[in-house]
Amino acid sequence: MAKKRAPKTQTLFPILGPKPISRLAQAAADAPLEDTGCLTEYRSLESRSIVSKTNSRRRVFFTYAINPYRGCEFACRYCYARYTHEFLELHVPEDFERKIYFKQNAAWLLTQELARLKPGTDIAIGTATDPYQPLERKQRITRSLLEVFARKSGFRLGIVTKSALIMRDRDLLQEIARRNHLSIHLTVTTVDTELARTLEPRAPRPDLRMKTVAALRQAGLRTGVLCSPLMPGITDSRSSIGAVAKAAAAADASFFAAGALFLKPCSQPTFFDFLRRHFPRKLPAYEKHYAVSAFASAEYRQHIADLVDSVCREHKLGRYRSDLTDAESQAS
Repeated sequence: MAKKRAPKTQTLFPILGPKPISRLAQAAADAPLEDTGCLTEYRSLESRSIVSKTNSRRRVFFTYAINPYRGCEFACRYCYARYTHEFLELHVPEDFERKIYFKQNAAWLLTQELARLKPGTDIAIGTATDPYQPLERKQRITRSLLEVFARKSGFRLGIVTKSALIMRDRDLLQEIARRNHLSIHLTVTTVDTELARTLEPRAPRPDLRMKTVAALRQAGLRTGVLCSPLMPGITDSRSSIGAVAKAAAAADASFFAAGALFLKPCSQPTFFDFLRRHFPRKLPAYEKHYAVSAFASAEYRQHIADLVDSVCREHKLGRYRSDLTDAESQAS
């Protein structure tokens, strides 16, 4: 007797059926709760890789990126990386800053993956989420990655952060810089403490970041300031950029960079809510422009580039554009 075939379950209209959950989203859903903070959950996330190849329309120096964490507790209103939580099937904007995942076995993964990369490869740490956000104090994942790099030679590394916690790893950073090309970037959007608190609710104060720049420079580390993103009518005036540049010069910053706001659709609800609360008259213009493109216009970007060059000359700061081959980042 012939064996009866199981009935097919495929629908004639598969697009109408339930969308299968991805492996990554399933791993996030199954991730055990490690700890909780104020409105924040921390969970470990099983990872198959720690180094990712970059694929971006933005002008970035790095070929590969490392982000030890998914989500960022600093909750910056303009953060373009909120889309990364969509891969976890988390679509509520606040989830990005309230559900933080840390990657398991990060140092072991890095050791395996670096063996396949040639010396001279450009790698950036912290391009999407801050590698020194509060959870790093306990998990020390970023430090474990630096321990791996401290045993390697010949790579071109960049680190982007807003946190003074990076000073904890000064010893490793000095060893990495001795064996590799290392550039450290402290993002300082504004020196206006009140504005910074509304823009970047849980990030360290701007003055603490500048003190960190000075301390890292005193330790002999190549460290600069990213005054990004520049937001039209909010932080893009010569006086605002100049105030950050003046503080950067006083901290002996190795370089200074600034770029226009890059606002992806996933970030618009959070940023527009910030505008609605603090700059309501500017909201219509932002909504009109960023409905068309995530990028500022070419004319505006050129205006900003000219303005930043002028400010750098005024304060005798290393100019970002001339440092592109030295592995500077445009990450914000």
